[in-house]
Amino acid sequence: MRPARAASPASRGGWALYELYRAASRAAAPAVLLWRRLQGLEHPMRWPERLGRPSAARPRPGSPLVWFHAVSLGEGMAALPVVRHCVRLHPGLPVLLTTTTLSSFEVIKDLLPDGVIYQFAPLDCPNAIDSFIGYWKPSLVLLLESELWPNLIMSAAAKGIAVALLNARLSLKSFNHWSMPVGFPLVALMLSKLSLVVPLSTIQAVRFQLLHTPPGIIHFAGDLKYVILRVHDELVKMYPALLLILVPRHPEDCKNISLALKKQKINFVLRSTREVVSSTTRVYMVDTLGELRMLYRVTPVAVIGGSFLPGLAGHNISEAAAAGCAVVTGPHVGHFYHMLVEMWQINPLAVKQVSGEFKLLQTLKELLGDASTLGAHQRAAKNAFSIMSDGVVNRVWNLVSRFAIDFQTDTWNS
Repeated sequence: MRPARAASPASRGGWALYELYRAASRAAAPAVLLWRRLQGLEHPMRWPERLGRPSAARPRPGSPLVWFHAVSLGEGMAALPVVRHCVRLHPGLPVLLTTTTLSSFEVIKDLLPDGVIYQFAPLDCPNAIDSFIGYWKPSLVLLLESELWPNLIMSAAAKGIAVALLNARLSLKSFNHWSMPVGFPLVALMLSKLSLVVPLSTIQAVRFQLLHTPPGIIHFAGDLKYVILRVHDELVKMYPALLLILVPRHPEDCKNISLALKKQKINFVLRSTREVVSSTTRVYMVDTLGELRMLYRVTPVAVIGGSFLPGLAGHNISEAAAAGCAVVTGPHVGHFYHMLVEMWQINPLAVKQVSGEFKLLQTLKELLGDASTLGAHQRAAKNAFSIMSDGVVNRVWNLVSRFAIDFQTDTWNS
């Protein structure tokens, strides 16, 4: 049987803060939504879904219903394997996926299995959450990564709905924020209402325990998502036909990068223009979404650019490894550190970590100048990813299934 959920973290201070949060979120929601619409951050036609109203095109199916929630594109892509696994194991089971951002909507809506319902997530204010849950009546809520929303979690728990946090993680900044006297009672209250937490790593598990997550609900399954221009200038001297595929962290960054490339008189092509790459093209800049996986398959070496600057929390190395790229990362890997260590344990060649421009240049020269070295790193990365990812989705779903069955048994026997 699943351990009983601890009540001790739900202190008077936590409940008082939660009531303040409820009042503040109720008052602020209209202004927040209006501001997001004016900024172009909401879908022009489907924004009412953010108030908990269902899309007219998707009536509610029968019960029970499983609700997956992921905030943005990265979390949504991490959720997809579990969604597909759920649909494959339980054909006919209604499945609902929500995300928050427009970028996730544009990509994920075309990748969902047949029959999976997609909606924009409700704002975390009492009216929107109550309306959403009241209409869809989920039996199980599966949150991805760091989606700790007080109204969502507390409302679902109050209605007897099991809530799990998969791929659970808290950045150091978020952990420090929640650890402060003002935030701690509220997060402890929230976490006491969860039925399952599947952390990314031991470090993440410790952070959740320090925030008073009941230890009995924490279980491991595995991770679900496994200076460049100056360096390129040097490499082109040795390899005149070398093409740099540049994928900015955010598409909106492309404008500034384009201006920099023009200033340096570097011949580049934007992917969105569909202009043909010529022999004189030096940089192919990807200003579109959802194509990184495909691009990794056509490049021999992947340099994870976000890991060379502090404050960006690194970038996911798993997709590059899965595609068989030789993976090069910088010193700032953030919460992907555990993945890096696991891959090194499988094969030290799986990921090459370097610090600074000179080391990066030397590494790229070694990889591009020796086919056998390049091949060894490519095979090591792909093999390490394969070993790491094997069975992860199965383990996650087994945990979800186990706690869902226990939860239903407890509910029916009470």
